[in-house]
Amino acid sequence: MANFGDFQLEIYLRGLAGVVESLPLTFSELERRAETALPPGILSYVAGGAGNEYTQRANVKAFDRYGLIPRMLVAAPDRDLSVELCGLSLPSPLMMAPIGVIGLCAQDGHGDLATARAAARTGVPMIASTLTVDPLEEVAAQFGDTPGFFQLYTPKDHELAESFVSRAEAAGFKGIVVTLDTWIPGWRPRDLTAGNFPQLRGHCLANYFTDPLFREKLEKSPEEDPRAAALEWAVTFGDPTLSWDDLPWLRSLTKLPLLLKGICHPEDVRRAIDGGVDGIYCSNHGGRQANGGVPAVDLLAGVVAAAGDTPVVFDSGVRGGEHIVKALALGATAVAVGRPYAYGLALGGEDGIVHVLRSLLAEADLLMAVDGYPTIGDLTPEALMITL
Repeated sequence: MANFGDFQLEIYLRGLAGVVESLPLTFSELERRAETALPPGILSYVAGGAGNEYTQRANVKAFDRYGLIPRMLVAAPDRDLSVELCGLSLPSPLMMAPIGVIGLCAQDGHGDLATARAAARTGVPMIASTLTVDPLEEVAAQFGDTPGFFQLYTPKDHELAESFVSRAEAAGFKGIVVTLDTWIPGWRPRDLTAGNFPQLRGHCLANYFTDPLFREKLEKSPEEDPRAAALEWAVTFGDPTLSWDDLPWLRSLTKLPLLLKGICHPEDVRRAIDGGVDGIYCSNHGGRQANGGVPAVDLLAGVVAAAGDTPVVFDSGVRGGEHIVKALALGATAVAVGRPYAYGLALGGEDGIVHVLRSLLAEADLLMAVDGYPTIGDLTPEALMITL
């Protein structure tokens, strides 16, 4: 049986032949090299956070407070990292979080397609953003046998939301993730300083510009007047009135598994489950939307306890395999990453994403092997100690 950790053997064997790994194996090096590979406007959007970026930094640093306790003499030559999520069998708990400018992170400007192809190659599901360079149908066509999820930013026009979900179902997506914390942009000084908001420039709006309902709102087509179409997007994008009263409507949009993203409070977890959702997505948007908050990983255990048997996806601050393992020990069903794979795409395209995903999984797998946790089921809160 192959283990994800076998990736290191491939690297060492290539080294024997004089071939040294060209792509980074640590997040810090990924980030450093991506700073020169990405255009400044895209780098600020991907790397930046809200306010003074305290929450963004705290998300990462909070993982250091949790130490994994090693267990010895546990036979673990083969590890099982497979998970069940909303009726789907996945080879690992890793997912790719939605990134609204991932399309622009690729050298050819089609990063959404590259990400989808990387999902097909690795079995790591992509959660495709509403904001893509290429239409959702073309993205879904690249998934192969790997299930993909569609992330919905709920627009003011609920008929448009219904259209997006209907299109996602028809395209073959296997679940809908509704992001709740982005009906209005957070205060992002990096982008504000540069006066840079990619979507206002008409970027990453393919799902809007190809949607018949959206096109009906325009006096001229997006091809004829892209600026006017982008401004129409700006007034349509987020629904500031969306509330718990709308959850029955959201639930009615699809028979696919429905997950709510941005849930961090146990009471919100219970209300979501009472409203019929199939999964909870615990996240503070990686610190991009609101500053001064509690690190998301510190809220995960409470979310998991309130969720009971309902699966919990987690993201925010995940930078390495050890973070994946710690989130799993705190009860997450699946763990999503964002910035690491975006930087991998910037440096190496589709192959760069595959490299990053394989590296994350190898590190997580080997950590479980060395510390004596053969399966995800062995990772419980008792495997962790608060160290700081």
